[in-house]
Amino acid sequence: MRTFSRTRRAIALALTGLALGSAAMAQPKVVRLIVAFPPGGPVDFVARTISDALGKELGSNVIIENKPGANGAIAADFVSRSAPDAQTLWLTSVGAVAINPSLYPKLSYDPLRDLTPVSLVVNNVEILVVNAKAPYNTGAEFVAAARTAGQPLTMASSGTGSVPHLAMELLNESAKIKLSHIPYKGAAPAITDVIAGHVNGFFGDIPGLVGHIAAGKLKPIGVAAPKRHPRFPDVKTFAEMGFPGVDSDNWYALFAAKGTPAAEAERVSKAVHRALAHPEVKSRLEASGAEVAGSSPAQLSQLLQQDITKWGRVVRANQITPD
Repeated sequence: MRTFSRTRRAIALALTGLALGSAAMAQPKVVRLIVAFPPGGPVDFVARTISDALGKELGSNVIIENKPGANGAIAADFVSRSAPDAQTLWLTSVGAVAINPSLYPKLSYDPLRDLTPVSLVVNNVEILVVNAKAPYNTGAEFVAAARTAGQPLTMASSGTGSVPHLAMELLNESAKIKLSHIPYKGAAPAITDVIAGHVNGFFGDIPGLVGHIAAGKLKPIGVAAPKRHPRFPDVKTFAEMGFPGVDSDNWYALFAAKGTPAAEAERVSKAVHRALAHPEVKSRLEASGAEVAGSSPAQLSQLLQQDITKWGRVVRANQITPD
């Protein structure tokens, strides 16, 4: 009887172990999606819009973690030191990976060396907006006013070295004018002062401006992109108005830790493409004014290198230093 009881206990323990093992195997992996900005901002919005669909495509639970601060350095350091298995991903805007290297001489991370490109997610081209009652209705009229004004026209930005600031510098170069830069601590106060008429203009990401434009508080007068934006088909590009080279795209993309195998980066990239194709994801992003993108890791790597070169030249040419 004792032998039989021991056998039964052994079988029960073995079955319990198998059950626990099967349950563990059935548990989906957790992917940590790191956002270098507080909850509620535009990057956080994109992260939360794609997270469920991306989790389904990866067969994982996607958990969003906000790690703001130091212009993206805190998030970048965290991701670069994580395991190279694509289980920790960083969703970042272009500034932290393509502008910071030239803006901060002692940056704690090197985007080309310490991160693995995974996929572009959305494009956020800049659009020039002015107060709804401003006398200029096109970018060409704005440039003409800048050339004849007794005092330089003023341009708000979300901060020194931000994409809105650098877009303004590109317009200065292309149109051979000298707009006066007024930096703010973020886009929201900059937009508020343009609406109030305290500042003449602002280059901003379209998702952050669509509501104000729809409400009749701001007027879009020029798109800083190679082609017109589908949300504002009647607004010309600066190239169409005779001012080439004012292309400014505050794209958002996913990166993983250095050393992540190419096959893993490719797997996640394909999952991102499928997630972006979900109708509810695509429609929500497009309604915000973002342009759904997606890319291979190699394409994102090429874009990153191009933009590091491009924005680095603008920073150095204008001797821009952080506040």
